[in-house]
Amino acid sequence: MSILEKLYATFIFEERWRWFVSGLGYTLLISLFAVLLGLVIGILMALMRLSKNKILKAISGVYIDVIRGTPTMVQLLIIYYIIFAPVAIPKWIVGVIAFGINSGAYIAEIVRGGILSINVGQTEAGRSLGLTQAQTMMSIVMPQAMKNILPALANEFIVLIKETAVIGMVSNIDLVGAARKVQSLTYDFAVPLLSIAVIYYVVIKILSLGLGRIEARMRKSDKR
Repeated sequence: MSILEKLYATFIFEERWRWFVSGLGYTLLISLFAVLLGLVIGILMALMRLSKNKILKAISGVYIDVIRGTPTMVQLLIIYYIIFAPVAIPKWIVGVIAFGINSGAYIAEIVRGGILSINVGQTEAGRSLGLTQAQTMMSIVMPQAMKNILPALANEFIVLIKETAVIGMVSNIDLVGAARKVQSLTYDFAVPLLSIAVIYYVVIKILSLGLGRIEARMRKSDKR
């Protein structure tokens, strides 16, 4: 088969392009909700890590250490085949939970670093105004820290888009799954795989350019 015939069999025949569009949609959906879930978990774990309570520090420390020390694919397989095996739940939601838990460990360190980057004088000023430790953290420290955290969070979202490719090992709902379905029908591995590689590259390139513009605007506001 010529390259044009292979492209026809991959995308045009029987409207197989719809599989890739659907796969891209699920890839972005899983990545977006996973990073939001990871943000919630990450902020909680970061605050626990910075807490003076030894039990909370230990719990967050173990969570971060275990999640960062084990492969993402292994975590996905455990959550999919063990934890949620007896539960009838959409596969994309399982992906959100798995990647959200994974992302939470990395976001926790991002948030912790952002909080520590704020001058301690800000906390002291808040306490001198009569604010509690929690009020100082939420009203003074976190708003400033988020500005330092946002670029790293955007990068985490981009990383997640690539990492979600492993969900194709348990389900055919994402881009990798679309390529696998085409491969099973055409017995051609090159064109489907190269196609999704191009799709991933284009999507991530667009997001990276958008992120670059946001960071440039943030730097301009700092100069003012």
